[in-house]
Amino acid sequence: MPVVTVLGDGQLARMMQTEAIELGQSIRLLAGAPDSSAAQVAADVVIGDYTDLEDLRRAVAGADAVTFDHEHVPTEHLRTLIGEGVNVQPGPDALVNAQDKLVMRKKLRELGAPVPPFAALESVADAEEFWDAVDGAVCLKTRRGGYDGKGVWFPSSKEELRDLVADLLGRGMPLMAEKKVALTRELSAMVARTPSGRTAPWPVVESVQRNGVCAEAVSPAPGLSGELGSRARDLSVRIAEELGVTGVLAVELFEFTDANGQPDIAVNELAMRPHNTGHWTQDGCVTSQFEQHLRAVLDYPLGSTEPTAPVTVMANVLGADSDPELPMARRTVDVWTRFPEAKIHLYGKTHRPGRKIGHVNLSGSDEPRTRREAQLAAHYLVHAVWADGFVAE
Repeated sequence: MPVVTVLGDGQLARMMQTEAIELGQSIRLLAGAPDSSAAQVAADVVIGDYTDLEDLRRAVAGADAVTFDHEHVPTEHLRTLIGEGVNVQPGPDALVNAQDKLVMRKKLRELGAPVPPFAALESVADAEEFWDAVDGAVCLKTRRGGYDGKGVWFPSSKEELRDLVADLLGRGMPLMAEKKVALTRELSAMVARTPSGRTAPWPVVESVQRNGVCAEAVSPAPGLSGELGSRARDLSVRIAEELGVTGVLAVELFEFTDANGQPDIAVNELAMRPHNTGHWTQDGCVTSQFEQHLRAVLDYPLGSTEPTAPVTVMANVLGADSDPELPMARRTVDVWTRFPEAKIHLYGKTHRPGRKIGHVNLSGSDEPRTRREAQLAAHYLVHAVWADGFVAE
């Protein structure tokens, strides 16, 4: 059967594994530890370090395709593997745009894609100049490695910006700044693309962030106009084609109101792998993002991205400050007793405050009700208490 090596061992690789079983494929993992989320469920596991070329060589030997659970594998190693005949999807020329935010911003600007004003920061003077140019509306970012709200700062004064930039540059951290967008909400436009150039976008979803972490994804994005939705989908396809992305691409977007009072969009981030905002596709779409990613990297025909329900809501299960005594297995039973249509996906991770330990998908015909029920289910899995005071009979 076809072997797909996944570099990384988190929940995305774990959920690729379950789809690979149904597709008659075999996943081989390069995992950092045997008890990691994906290594718990995969039969073919290579323990190693994704920054070590020899470990990478061991993991990719004989694989039909190589893909990713995260974007942090050094591009120079990927180029070496490609030179040795390894089928890496997506390739390093595309992947670097998800690894380095400044590279991504420059490339998207070249393509004419909508992005906020931005600048590289090589010195405190660069930061001060940008502050003045955007009247203090500054979002400071690390160019590499930041995610889930990490590596992002919103300085409230020029003095705070100066201190931050001096400290971070002093620690060798490459930085950029962009104009803070007065957003009305965040959207996610996802698409899959094959090496031979076939594409299949999903409906655009609303992404709700709390404390810098995705808490919910609602498909389709409530109240999104057909015109703006088409623009977002077309933009995701164009970016995938222009950057040469293969597999799943998530284009995270800011929605804001332009100078004429009309809704508009700008690109926030890119992810070249299955993405948190695509988890709803597991239970609300003909073809999930995980199945589609595996089809795409092997250059198979892509599946339908048609929704299977009028609305599907994904609610993340994020670790509370303390873990309730009630076992998680009992909590899942309680959720299913109240909401038998809930689909619970757990990642095999130990508790840690704020950690993504699972998610709940719920489909329905009424967006406010479906959203509320998904929120209640996720809250109960986190706290073992119903947020609305519900008491089982």
